[in-house]
Amino acid sequence: MASGGARGLTARWALPFGGFALLLILLPAAAAQQPLGTACSQNSNRTCEECLKNVSCLWCSTNKVCMDYPVRKILPPGSLCKLSAARWGVCWVNFEALIIAMSAVGGSLLLSLAVCCCYCCCYKRKKSRKPDKSEEKAIREREERRIRQEERRAEMKSRHDEIRKKYGLFKEENPYARFENN
Repeated sequence: MASGGARGLTARWALPFGGFALLLILLPAAAAQQPLGTACSQNSNRTCEECLKNVSCLWCSTNKVCMDYPVRKILPPGSLCKLSAARWGVCWVNFEALIIAMSAVGGSLLLSLAVCCCYCCCYKRKKSRKPDKSEEKAIREREERRIRQEERRAEMKSRHDEIRKKYGLFKEENPYARFENN
């Protein structure tokens, strides 16, 4: 359910993001070409390259018409030309392919940015945080239990040694012990 909502959100923003990316990529290339001088309609029924020399022109390859680019709308309306046949800035890229490619690239960038943010903010914070009070208390109690256990062990050993001495079972290392011959 959550992935469907995320997919709908990505699809909703894919078209505006693709159009914005289209402007960011093609605007500098188009600005380097010839300035606004000739009317776009004069280049109709010629080649795409001749039409797109003017930055404000849009080439429609289905009917070979050179028209003014509708600047108020990022994407040309379907009544003027289909997105798959519209060219602007360069002849080898149509609007449809560019929108799809830029949406995919933009989506993957947004996804990677979200993953990086989650990794940096959540995972590293948990890993590098100081132990809280309950963890410190548990560590302290564990250390105290270990010390008490060692004290009890030493006490039991001394008691057992006393009992062994009492009944003569305690074997002391005597340097003057008698050598037995076999």
